[in-house]
Amino acid sequence: MKIVFATGNKGKLREAAEILGEGFELSSLQDVGIYEDVPETGNTLTANSLQKAQYVLEKCGCDCFADDTGLEVDALGGAPGVYTARYAGDDKDFNKNMDKVLYELARLQNESKVAASLGLKMKPFSRRARFKSVITLMVNGKPHFFEGTLEGVIAHEKSGNGGFGYDPIFIADEFPGMTLADISEEEKNDISHRGKALRAMAQWLAENK
Repeated sequence: MKIVFATGNKGKLREAAEILGEGFELSSLQDVGIYEDVPETGNTLTANSLQKAQYVLEKCGCDCFADDTGLEVDALGGAPGVYTARYAGDDKDFNKNMDKVLYELARLQNESKVAASLGLKMKPFSRRARFKSVITLMVNGKPHFFEGTLEGVIAHEKSGNGGFGYDPIFIADEFPGMTLADISEEEKNDISHRGKALRAMAQWLAENK
């Protein structure tokens, strides 16, 4: 099946190809002549995912899918959320994004310690976080939605040379003490939020060919 993935990110394209496996011929945005930024102005991951998929469908008229992924950090009130890629600015620099998350958590954790030393009752500080992915698949012009979640905690510092995005600061519950950038690509694909959503999509496609 030929299908366009609404991304220009080689890491995401490779991950999707490996998870979907044989039977799918994936194309990127550039492969179908889309070089401009695809709009994503929604207030939720689902809205952004749908907006991107509809944009690609209108441009190329082919079956396609788009994902929107957000990192939700409990101590930050669910941020970065829909602003995950632009948390530190519109240049989408993930090193800056990670630095901002680590800085904010260090600041809040320090404030929590100070409050505790003063005898103030505070909610226990937590570094709990999760990745959420929502995929919108457009087949014959109709949208279908698939979701995946990965639970974990934010590390105190960056670690690892693999992965992309926030992987160097995210420790999944399945691999305690190791960030997503520390584990192998195969191990990450087995547990990843996007992987769960992609597998759900692949199963639906297999059942509805």
